[in-house]
Amino acid sequence: MNYKEEYHKWHSATIGRDFEMLTFGSGGYPLILFPTSKGSYFQAKDQGLIETVGWFLENEKVKIYCPDSLDAFSWYNQAVPAAQRALTHAAYDRLILEEIVPRAQQETGRQRIVTAGCSFGGYHAANFAFRHPALVGYCFSMSGVFDIRSFVDGYYDDTIYFNNPVDFIPDAADPTLWQMGIILGTGDRDICRGQNEWMSRLLTAKSIPHWLDIRANRDHDWPLWRELFPEYLSKLP
Repeated sequence: MNYKEEYHKWHSATIGRDFEMLTFGSGGYPLILFPTSKGSYFQAKDQGLIETVGWFLENEKVKIYCPDSLDAFSWYNQAVPAAQRALTHAAYDRLILEEIVPRAQQETGRQRIVTAGCSFGGYHAANFAFRHPALVGYCFSMSGVFDIRSFVDGYYDDTIYFNNPVDFIPDAADPTLWQMGIILGTGDRDICRGQNEWMSRLLTAKSIPHWLDIRANRDHDWPLWRELFPEYLSKLP
C-alpha cells in the first residue's frame, strides 16, 4: 500500500455524539464514499473496495473519505416514530455538509466533491449530491436505492420529501444539477435495478445528463461494486 490511511474520531455537535471516519490518499478529488445499510466507516476497506482504486490513491487522483453510518438510528430505527427517523437522517446530512465537506475542501484544495456509495450507500451518495449540487461535481451511485418511503410506515412530511430523490428530483431547478457527472450503476439481476431505471427516467424527463450502466450477469453484491468503482473513477478528468 503506497497511499496514506488515517483514522479520525471527533465529537460531532451536529448529532451530539462521537463520530468516526477513515481517509485514504493525500490529494486529488475529494470523494465521500458512503457505506451500505448500517455499515461502518471501515466497511469499504474490509470489503476490498478501497484496494480496487489503489492506483488512483497512489497517484493522488482522489482522496477518499469514508464516514460512519447513522442508518441504524435513522431510516432503519423501527423503535422511534418515522418523523424522528427522518430528522436523524437530516442531522447526518448536516454532519456531512458542515463537518466533512469543508474539511475535504480544505485538505484537497478542491471546492466540488465526488460522492459514491453502494446499495443504501448509493442512496446517500445520490441524495446528498442531488440536495447539494453546487458542491458535488460527480455522483457515482452503485446499486442505489432512491425511494425511502418503505422506511417510514406511510408517514410523510417535508423532511422526507427533501430526502427522497424520486420525489424532489421532478421539482429540481438548481442549474448546477445539469453540470454534474452522474452514473447510476446496477446489474441486470440486481434487486435495485428497477430503482435505478426509475431514477434514470426521472433524470431523463428533466434532461439531466447521466449514464444508466446496467451490467450483464451481475447481482447486487460486492463483486459488482468492486468492478464498477475503479471504472467510474477513471471517468474523472
